[in-house]
Amino acid sequence: MSRFQYYDCIKSLLERAFQQQEEALMNAAHLMADVISAGNLIYVFGAGHAGIIAEEMFYRAGGLVPVNPIFAPGLLTSTNPATLETALERLSGYAAILFEANKINSGDLLIIHSNSGRNTVAIELAEVARSKGVKVIALTSIAHSQAFPSRHPRGLRLMDVADLVLDNCGEVGDAIVELSGLPQRVGATSTVVGAALMNALVVETAKLLLEKGIEPPVYCSANVDGGEEMNERWLSLYRSRLNYL
Repeated sequence: MSRFQYYDCIKSLLERAFQQQEEALMNAAHLMADVISAGNLIYVFGAGHAGIIAEEMFYRAGGLVPVNPIFAPGLLTSTNPATLETALERLSGYAAILFEANKINSGDLLIIHSNSGRNTVAIELAEVARSKGVKVIALTSIAHSQAFPSRHPRGLRLMDVADLVLDNCGEVGDAIVELSGLPQRVGATSTVVGAALMNALVVETAKLLLEKGIEPPVYCSANVDGGEEMNERWLSLYRSRLNYL
């Protein structure tokens, strides 16, 4: 046991997630490798703190180059007031606008992170994407998603409309540490586990591309000598299709 309860809890949760999601992770890595080898792009979306995963996957040292984050106006944690983001992610119709604005094409792949899996924008974005020939990977907490009714107009959850589901194995309510005298648990887990699962996918995708005889398009840190030059080689191929570069 560590002095820090959160460390013990998150370590146990990471072990459970990787053990239980091994097959789903490898299936997701195959999807990602196929998309990249076909010359297509990977898009990543999350609302609020779920959007941190989109940031983690984009323009990241050791990360894949052909990744487009979807930074939706009003759905970022920088939204002022922050409670506006909470309201907007429940808004029906916004997802279709986001899909078109981000120039997502048939053959691309969309990863959607929503811990609760119950809010309308994430679910409708998955629906729109699949109707346009885009495969969808959902990163969610199945336990939380099943614990509460969906806010989607037809009662769907994100895990109901995805091609592949990655369960972060998180507790209902995201926070994990129970403290005596405090009814609310503390210490959220979805970002830590989500980032670990996504980086594992990056590594497995790179390995699969190498097995195909394809050099994986991976960023080098811009803070090592020669890193920017290495990145420019890839960006010269992808920049015109990367929305934030």
